[in-house]
Amino acid sequence: MAVTDGQDFAPDLTVSRAWLAGSFTLAALALPGVMMAPALAESAPESAFVAAKVQAYNDWQPGLDRIKVIAPSIYVLAPFAGNWSIESTLVHDSISGASPRWHSNISGASRMKDARTALDAKVTRYFDRGSIGLRGSNSNENDYRSNAVALEARLSSADNNTTWVAGIGVTRDTINPVNKLVVNEKKAVDDVMLGVTQAWTKNDLVQANLSYVRARGYFNDPYKLADKRPRSRDQSVALLRWNHFIDGDGDITTLAGTTVRSSYRFYSDTFGVRAHTAQVEWVKPINDRFSVIPSARYYTQSAANFYFDPVYDPEIGEPFPVGKPKYFSPDTRLSAYGAITLGAKVEWRVDSHWTADVKYERYEQRSNWRLGGNGSPGIAKLSAQFVQLGISRRF
Repeated sequence: MAVTDGQDFAPDLTVSRAWLAGSFTLAALALPGVMMAPALAESAPESAFVAAKVQAYNDWQPGLDRIKVIAPSIYVLAPFAGNWSIESTLVHDSISGASPRWHSNISGASRMKDARTALDAKVTRYFDRGSIGLRGSNSNENDYRSNAVALEARLSSADNNTTWVAGIGVTRDTINPVNKLVVNEKKAVDDVMLGVTQAWTKNDLVQANLSYVRARGYFNDPYKLADKRPRSRDQSVALLRWNHFIDGDGDITTLAGTTVRSSYRFYSDTFGVRAHTAQVEWVKPINDRFSVIPSARYYTQSAANFYFDPVYDPEIGEPFPVGKPKYFSPDTRLSAYGAITLGAKVEWRVDSHWTADVKYERYEQRSNWRLGGNGSPGIAKLSAQFVQLGISRRF
């Protein structure tokens, strides 16, 4: 339910990272996390559901292979005691590669290797027109530990055409980088979310969510020499979604039976980052067993107030900010840029119980793709790809 951290450095693989906070070595990625459960009404599920996925991610810059991630995960949902359900996700991420370049003309990069194990569990109590869910999660890495709890409530209207949702969450992180630059640094994150989903017509479903995150503590990247950030970061997100089913009645008949899923997200934080994300997916059933889901996404953001464009000095080496600013960072995730993600997913309904899927996404990031400006100069282009294989079963 919490918002993301505002950076779109990798394809949008799953839900918010607030449940599965990453370390500084993982912070460059929106890593695979909790697999989404099948859509549920405000009633207890009638059957159990198990899904297993293997996700692989890698990115590169010109002349430099950077990050490789392998992330197997398993998700389980089960009803119990009539009006209750329990769901849980276990994820293990293995990451290796090189850290991001400071600047496009630097030929080398430091090497790193890390792993993360994360467990997430949620218990939900269902009522006639609503539900209350309590979630907890734990994520552990060599240099980063995170624990989170959250409470979510949902209420549907009498005709079930409208659902309201409200949630609160608390996350507490402990940071211990392997270079010992800091020891037992802390970060505290509190977030709230309000949302509404409305069946607009028989073919249209719309959703609007507002989220606010208050974060205090350590935000520096301890693996960068010239990186000093404020110890507070407030984030706001507005999210709009619209799903439209094309039944052929008044629509283009050749598209009958397909669904268009679209979304727009606006992000703003006290670091000065402003970001826009627009995404569209087209769900196209081929027959009773196969569906193809092509997708496209555009992301753009402004630079943080304290970001400085790195200028490489052959004698000094790593770049440093001009003058003596209070805060500074050359982290390219805080720069101004734009990014495009194109992908496709194929789903195979083997029978009434089993489903398999394969998904591929290609991500391209350029500073001059930023909307409304040229973006931060001198940043090497970034390319990435994501592959996912999954299988699930209903019981």
